[in-house]
Amino acid sequence: MSDASINTQAQPQEAGFGDYFALLKPRVMSLVVFTALVGLLAAPVDVHPVIAFSSILFIAVGGGASGALNMWWDADIDAVMKRTRSRPIPSGRVTRDEAFAIGITLSVFACIMLALAANIFAGALLAFTIFFYVVIYTMWLKRWTPQNIVIGGAAGAFPPMIGWAVATGGVSVESILMFTLTFMWTPPHFWALCLFMKSDYKDAGVPMLHVTHGRRVTRSHILVYTTLLAIVAIGMAFTGVGGPIYLCVALVLNGLFLAGAIAIWRRDEAAAEADNYKREKSFFGLSLLYLFLHFGAILAEATLAPFGLGGW
Repeated sequence: MSDASINTQAQPQEAGFGDYFALLKPRVMSLVVFTALVGLLAAPVDVHPVIAFSSILFIAVGGGASGALNMWWDADIDAVMKRTRSRPIPSGRVTRDEAFAIGITLSVFACIMLALAANIFAGALLAFTIFFYVVIYTMWLKRWTPQNIVIGGAAGAFPPMIGWAVATGGVSVESILMFTLTFMWTPPHFWALCLFMKSDYKDAGVPMLHVTHGRRVTRSHILVYTTLLAIVAIGMAFTGVGGPIYLCVALVLNGLFLAGAIAIWRRDEAAAEADNYKREKSFFGLSLLYLFLHFGAILAEATLAPFGLGGW
């Protein structure tokens, strides 16, 4: 869809700072920043505060650049979906060309500066993350396969690995497990959203699982992935980034998450529509806290470790 056709859907308005900032998907960026920070602080290597601050800043810029490029490419479907039609491009406040220029510029800047501030490996991993999210997920998987969010979820799972790489210059079992935690969390999180978004993805022509295989299959997939997620999450308690605090948090959260997934699996569409998808929305709301609290527990273990209170 061209810029002209998009802009006719809303009265053109002059873009302000908030519109350009919205291109960076600040909510997503906040998760990127937090998980990257946890990865950096959980690493068994001390990082100078200036290098740590600079690195997290450049990771945040790289995450925002990915968001801008995602909005540039997805402007046509964003204009169709109720959840996204008020974004800067479909609302006519920012053009696609502007979004592309901002995204490319910030991407190059973030990757080069991270390589200079921390190390080349961290900068290269950030560059790969941006490429994976924009090209592999946004341009290819999202409109091609119902497994889009499963494979594409890797893009959002890289930040803790990047943070770890800033400190260590490489990867480890612990950073891979943090990646896996986010990777396994992504499908049930988004599929729960899909269940109560109803026809948005279908109208936009995005082959999400509930569109291609039905809601019954989607409910079953949520349960399967939540079960696998619980195994990974609880198992992490017995690794170098875990400990008693993390174990308690993981047991409680995954018990609640599994109970929610089972409740969703047992429901049919008639029951869901009758209460306006109350359980699905509750599960989605819990999923927003799920990742934050798990990484918060990892951060707590890392913070207390120097005092002999964190870890095993």
